[in-house]
Amino acid sequence: MSIKPTRRTFLGTSAAAAATAWAGARPYAAGAAASPGPAETVNIALIGCGGQGRYDMGQLMAVPGVRAVAVCDVHQTRLAEARKQAGGEKVLTYRDYRKLLQNKDIHAVVIGTIGHWHVLPVIDACKAGKDVYVEKPLGTSIGEGRAAVEAARKYGRVVQIGTQQHSQEHYQKAVELIQKGRLGEITEVKVWDMDYHWPGFGSPPDQQPPKELDWDFWVGPSPEVPYNRNRYFHHYWFFDYGGGWQLDWAVHHYDIVNWAMGVKEPIAATAIGGKYGFKEDNTQWPDTFSGILEYGPGPVARKGFILQYTYRGCCRREHRSHCKTFFGSEASMILDRGGYTIRVEKEMKDVETFAGGPPMHHKVFIDNVRAHKKPENDVESGHHASNPGHLMNIAWKVGRRIRWDGAKEQVIDDAEASALVHKKYRAPWKLEV
Repeated sequence: MSIKPTRRTFLGTSAAAAATAWAGARPYAAGAAASPGPAETVNIALIGCGGQGRYDMGQLMAVPGVRAVAVCDVHQTRLAEARKQAGGEKVLTYRDYRKLLQNKDIHAVVIGTIGHWHVLPVIDACKAGKDVYVEKPLGTSIGEGRAAVEAARKYGRVVQIGTQQHSQEHYQKAVELIQKGRLGEITEVKVWDMDYHWPGFGSPPDQQPPKELDWDFWVGPSPEVPYNRNRYFHHYWFFDYGGGWQLDWAVHHYDIVNWAMGVKEPIAATAIGGKYGFKEDNTQWPDTFSGILEYGPGPVARKGFILQYTYRGCCRREHRSHCKTFFGSEASMILDRGGYTIRVEKEMKDVETFAGGPPMHHKVFIDNVRAHKKPENDVESGHHASNPGHLMNIAWKVGRRIRWDGAKEQVIDDAEASALVHKKYRAPWKLEV
């Protein structure tokens, strides 16, 4: 998947706020803190109008009884595109998401921003009494993820993470088979993401930001830096804004592994990688990366298991580009968005194949909003699904194996690695629940 300017390249909030009211909109008697009933319209708003945010908004608008009433971004062009998609001039626009959250006609928000702008809007939305659909991963640090969980619990809000595979039928069936012991005792899971980003993203010079972009707001809680088009368009590959594919893509995989294996946290992590393929390139994460996570005993792995993760950015050639395989004593299962295949080891033949179906994740979110029901993959499962990538990245940065206390969410006996569990925020932004 190439990263293009239209692909979820930002934070939700731009251009001047237009105070044009939605024709016919009315506030609910109990305000935004109340959930709309089954017969009432669910008013949603989009924070972050890049490609992924607009996709999410479109999917939610396709659910009966849902309408988009507001959009928000710090990039004026993207803001205008999202407003047009949402319905035109009747849709409110905001540059600052905090002003959007003051609108009591809004029941739920979609956070389709870049990674370092996921958690603050989640916290503020929960405080404002809104339910939240937030794109993955859950923040750029483990500490941010925990803060988002605390906010959802403190303010009693529905917060669902955008790992849409969780709602697909074939993933649900695959998890059920694994948990029932169809594969036997599982000792290893291999996960990989293979993409063709060669020759890399280049090394453009710093320059003045485009006039339609509020660069200071985009940088937000991260360190102040000059505008660079790679930071903006390829944010996944910079330490402050993303975690490389081992976090930003692979969180989908870890969500399924945690679910299927009945686990929450690894007990140790290690990783290696570097710039082995790209030509001149000013991004920061490796173009070739391998990590290993160790897990303790669990329901499907009585003695524990290991997870091996691989990202390769210079060649897609693999049986499947984004995939995982569970290796058990009786059989193995290869699983991706196209479906799954089970191979019995003793017979060395495929015995079951099940094709993938469309995700229902956005409808599931609206159902949860209406019922005020905790999602299956709510903010806490999203937090635990994000942590494997964070831990491998921490191990890669310090250059050694690290041990993890999942109950306390602390690195064991390693001060340098421990310091990377939390992210320091630039003033005036604060991570407060």
